[in-house]
Amino acid sequence: MHRGDVRIGISGWNYPPWRGDFYPQGLRHTDELAYASGLLETIEVNSTFYRLQTPTTFARWFDQTPDDFVFAVKAPRFITHVKRLRQFSAPLANFLASGVLRLGHKLGPILWQLPPSFRFDEGLLADFLKQLPRDTAAAVHAARKHDDRLRTEPWLKTPSERPMRHALEIRHESFLVSDFITLLRKNDVALVCADSVDWPLVMDATSDFIYCRLHGSRELYRSAYNAKAIDLWARRAKAWTQGRTPAESRLVGAAKDVSRRRDVFVFFDNTDKLQAPHDARALMERLGQPVRQPTSATIRGIQEHGTPRTTRR
Repeated sequence: MHRGDVRIGISGWNYPPWRGDFYPQGLRHTDELAYASGLLETIEVNSTFYRLQTPTTFARWFDQTPDDFVFAVKAPRFITHVKRLRQFSAPLANFLASGVLRLGHKLGPILWQLPPSFRFDEGLLADFLKQLPRDTAAAVHAARKHDDRLRTEPWLKTPSERPMRHALEIRHESFLVSDFITLLRKNDVALVCADSVDWPLVMDATSDFIYCRLHGSRELYRSAYNAKAIDLWARRAKAWTQGRTPAESRLVGAAKDVSRRRDVFVFFDNTDKLQAPHDARALMERLGQPVRQPTSATIRGIQEHGTPRTTRR
């Protein structure tokens, strides 16, 4: 991504209720990622949150998506919810060795989602953040420390050394202190801007990119974003890419580097009522991004030959 780029996508893609709605009737389930990635610029991988995947799975996702596509990958809940950021070295190594690096240049930010009961602990969080790999070479080095919990052949290589980005989502009010923002900036980790019913919505810019998760502000995971809300998020995205702080932003720390152009990722996570892909495409259109329309030839091409090798930019 170039500074000031905006990528809009969805959280996950394998939802049976979407079949016959977002996905055309008759589209093979194995072709759903190929279809969605032909219409959107990024997707957040959710399955990695629940269990370790395999290099073969990551390779298949790589092959099914266009060359300029980017994945965000949700880190395992075993680290964030079970271990709660304690004794995480081996679990982190297992995650990194499971095939994440097989995504190559399509690997975008790693999302770390903390549970609602997790309170701010500066020392604990500082120790965790400083051990996150900042590039793929460091990730390979860390992955070599995997243990026997990894049930697959480890993937311990990268085609080229590339920077790695990390984003942290909080769900407890105790994080709303300036020391937390300072800690994120020190470690170059993005604070997730999460729009939801119950969790804090804060917009401090703490890295060179902004990571938004739109869960549904009226009904969690379900409510749609109307035209007024889409316009609001479009204005916010434009402000961040232009190095400005959006109007009416809730900031915890002092505004910093406000003139710095930032990349922006926006993921619609209001998936339960078929809203996410339609809202994502509405925001793309509002920002003036080309919104591709599927054709019968495209669908047949996916079904017969795999992913069309098209580029949107």
